Amino acid sequence: MNDRERHEAGMTVRRQVLGDAHVDRAIAGTDEFTADFQDFITRYAWGEIWTRPGLDRRTRSCVTLAVLATLHHDEELAMHVRAALRNGLTPQEVSEILLQVGVYAGVPAANRAFKVARETLRQEEQ
Repeated sequence: MNDRERHEAGMTVRRQVLGDAHVDRAIAGTDEFTADFQDFITRYAWGEIWTRPGLDRRTRSCVTLAVLATLHHDEELAMHVRAALRNGLTPQEVSEILLQVGVYAGVPAANRAFKVARETLRQEEQ
């Protein structure tokens, strides 16, 4: 794929995983300062990685949740909890992933992640 095709494929997957409303807000907030970054994440994160056939989207969501929880990237974690639900994970599966984080990344990381995930799941129920 060339860069244009990768961007188009990335935007399609980005919208499917994160939802149109989230992507529309990100695009609306793009300006000259952030345009290259938005293009970068669309082409590489979404157009290169999330489109690869080696893992399905559920599995990619599991990995992403664990990494974001471990690194304390709470805003991204909340966004990807929503994405995980779109990718077919249940709240119970999200909980299991965070339990795994507690064992391998530490209880404080999991504690913080459970707080973020619980609030996000509550918002999604409304």
